[in-house]
Amino acid sequence: MRQRRAGRWIGLTVLVDTVSPEKRSEIMRRIRFKDTRPEKAVRSLLHRLGFRFRLHPSKLPGKPDIVLAKYNTVVFVHGCFWHRHPGCAQATTPASRQDYWIPKFQRNVERDERNRRSIRQLGWDVITVWECELKKPEVLAERLRSLIRKDPVRYPKMEAQLMQVAEEAGKYKVGKRKASKRGAKGKSQ
Repeated sequence: MRQRRAGRWIGLTVLVDTVSPEKRSEIMRRIRFKDTRPEKAVRSLLHRLGFRFRLHPSKLPGKPDIVLAKYNTVVFVHGCFWHRHPGCAQATTPASRQDYWIPKFQRNVERDERNRRSIRQLGWDVITVWECELKKPEVLAERLRSLIRKDPVRYPKMEAQLMQVAEEAGKYKVGKRKASKRGAKGKSQ
């Protein structure tokens, strides 16, 4: 939505803060970075689609909201306001303290891009779900289903290492079995 202000058109709608600074501080303090309502909705949707996942792993850059390790995919659930969803009506800029807000939003967007790039370099697929997409869960479900790989990713090198460790522990034998007579297990002949 475009708005005319001081004789010029600006691209974003500017909002005037209607609460006191103390109340705004209290509101901002209650905002959480994980287990948010949009994140829970996406988790529920993925679970209904049959996907199983992990939450907020600290070993991946940016601590993705949802990690589908079997499909080598991470999901970030972003709020349109905080992460500046392009073209979204919810991505407004407060009218007060713009010298604070604009750089803050720019840092958020730059950090998001840096995290996406780092995760992709590690070989993961990255999906970003925007808060406004939750208004149409059927469309979002179809989008997620199409973006998440159909076949689970296989890790042959890791599987070989696990087999080697198991074999060394004597719990699992790899390769051809020796022919033996019944009843002669563990006995010398």
